[in-house]
Amino acid sequence: MDVAPYLDTLLLLLVTVAAIKDLESRRIPNRLLSAGLVGALVLHLLSPHPLDALLVALGGFSLGLAVLLPFYLLRGMAAGDVKMMATVGAFTGAGDALHIVIVAWCVGGVMALLIIIANGRLRLALSNLWAMLRPMLLRLPRGFTPGIDGYRSAGSIPYGVAIAAGTIVHLVGRYGPTSLG
Repeated sequence: MDVAPYLDTLLLLLVTVAAIKDLESRRIPNRLLSAGLVGALVLHLLSPHPLDALLVALGGFSLGLAVLLPFYLLRGMAAGDVKMMATVGAFTGAGDALHIVIVAWCVGGVMALLIIIANGRLRLALSNLWAMLRPMLLRLPRGFTPGIDGYRSAGSIPYGVAIAAGTIVHLVGRYGPTSLG
């Protein structure tokens, strides 16, 4: 049984609901992500080669987690966003998850810039960026680290929307715009 269309349909539903929830409450529910992960694993088990499919899911989950986890650790991203990308990776596998992450970074960057400009915080954002990059660019002593605790945030974005957009762009690329409508 070809499970790819079912995986893609469930994935599309998952990222749409996650993006809506992120916009509504700035949270992506763990129950939603857990249900999506279980759905992905069940569908992978129903594939003609379940062991291979589970390994693909594990690789995608691991990549999604590993790529966004550093941003969470630096307090630049919420845990729900990291878990969402890991779950998306479980659906798609590592290669497709990497493509989705790259598109999500682009979408997230545009979203962040638009929100910063709309809120009149461009100067604050540039000041924070300079404070982070200054030690590297000016080759300050090795032990010097800027204390980002003292900086004010220039704003945050519902990154689940960026992940959803990256996923949708990926799926449209796979099926083409005419086959989705």
